[in-house]
Amino acid sequence: MTVLVTGAAGFIGSHVSRALLAAGRPVIGVDNLNAYYDPALKRARLAGLEGLEGFRFVSLELSDPEAVAGFFRKNPGIERVLHLAAQAGVRYSLTHPFSYVDANVTGHLAILEGLRALPAPVPLVYASSSSVYGANEHQPFAESDRVDSPISVYAATKRAGELLSETYGRLFGLQQTGLRFFTVYGPWGRPDMAYWGFAEKILTGQPIELFNKGDMARDFTYIDDVVGAVVAALDRPPAPGQSQRIYNIGNSRPEPLRRFLEVLERHCGRPAEIVEKPMQPGEVKETYADISAARRDLGYDPATGIDEGLARFVAWFREWRGL
Repeated sequence: MTVLVTGAAGFIGSHVSRALLAAGRPVIGVDNLNAYYDPALKRARLAGLEGLEGFRFVSLELSDPEAVAGFFRKNPGIERVLHLAAQAGVRYSLTHPFSYVDANVTGHLAILEGLRALPAPVPLVYASSSSVYGANEHQPFAESDRVDSPISVYAATKRAGELLSETYGRLFGLQQTGLRFFTVYGPWGRPDMAYWGFAEKILTGQPIELFNKGDMARDFTYIDDVVGAVVAALDRPPAPGQSQRIYNIGNSRPEPLRRFLEVLERHCGRPAEIVEKPMQPGEVKETYADISAARRDLGYDPATGIDEGLARFVAWFREWRGL
């Protein structure tokens, strides 16, 4: 069963691609290797995939609908699509909003149009985000909660993707599963994420900016647990004619940011120098996922706590950075 993975050189995409290939499932990976963060990291992830049997890489700009349509015409054997490519980052979206519309709205729509044009249905699993919950104060966040109060451009574009998928499911019968990821972390992660920046600054003796005086909590979700959820979603598409399904993929255990930092300090072997800052625009104080639906339908059962997960990340990070 050949799987198209968009964002294959990204954090989640590279891990899922590796898992699929290990299971003997061919993967066509696409990515544009943009410079939102160091492309060398993306190329290194990609290099780890290109030597594996069954992997083929295609450079593709998803915000170009004609290019995406041409790609689908040239690759008729795809049996599943995993759409992870996106412009990520909450704060960056405040200063570069058009890049989010291009990647997260136009790019998502181009994938939907590509699937719509296929002669036979191909199920889609796509990445959404916990950010869609925005100003929602109900805890834990449940898929049934209203998500019409985004507080960042990033969140608004990810919610727009969900709405486009809902529309295409109703109009054209596309089989779709949306996954709202909650603060995914681990080896080969993203340099724009707080845990990466914290580790680098602790290990190099630089001060850490702690927003809202550290009075925040995140539902940190380890990458291996996320991979299991994604593969399960690919293997269990909704029935034809069923409206799209959306699941929270988190750890269902919000960790105070101060405790997260303490665990990271312990694994780095040195204390952090902390500079307290006010809350940043577009950020939320706490994320907390209700994962009961994913447990029921996908068999999702996250097993990795932050102590084990951060130990693995720091070991990888020291090697990657030579620290």
